[in-house]
Amino acid sequence: MRLVRNLLALIGLLTLVALGAAILVLEPYVNKARSLDEAALGVYAGMARTILETGDPMEAMVYQRSADPGLSVADVETALGRAAAAFELHALGTLPVQQQVLDQTGRSFPLLQIHLFCDPDLASDLIRHNPSMAAFLPCRVIVYEDESGRIWLMTPNLDLVVHGGRPLPLALQERALGLQQTLRAMVDRAAGADS
Repeated sequence: MRLVRNLLALIGLLTLVALGAAILVLEPYVNKARSLDEAALGVYAGMARTILETGDPMEAMVYQRSADPGLSVADVETALGRAAAAFELHALGTLPVQQQVLDQTGRSFPLLQIHLFCDPDLASDLIRHNPSMAAFLPCRVIVYEDESGRIWLMTPNLDLVVHGGRPLPLALQERALGLQQTLRAMVDRAAGADS
């Protein structure tokens, strides 16, 4: 009986030591986590869920939709241009990646175009807040064709930019969320050719 009691006491002591060590190691990170945007943990959990479901981290970093069947690339691009104008985003140009691949390698490549847009006022405010934000600019909407010939549109998921770290100033956060909603609405409109 005494052996069991001593063994349980030893297990209890080792548990307390391990718990204390865990607290010492994790405590600085817990305090730092408290300084993050209140939606940050939800954003990271959602991304982790998508990565576990798909096995692909890129799926968690984009918003994408397939274009309605029967729509041509021209239909999608025209609708995308109308949506950008309606939301007052400045079109900066289009990068025809498939043409660049053909020109440089001589091999054909499925349609892949990167359409660039900008809200200069918001872009400058985001960069003033954190110069690293420039890596996400200009705003992009990608039009591409999969192996089966279906047309897709995608844009970066800005959840990490908006909610992934310390909170942005409220006015800047609202504007950044508005930009994300605008980009998603543009993708939705173009995928349905303005539906």
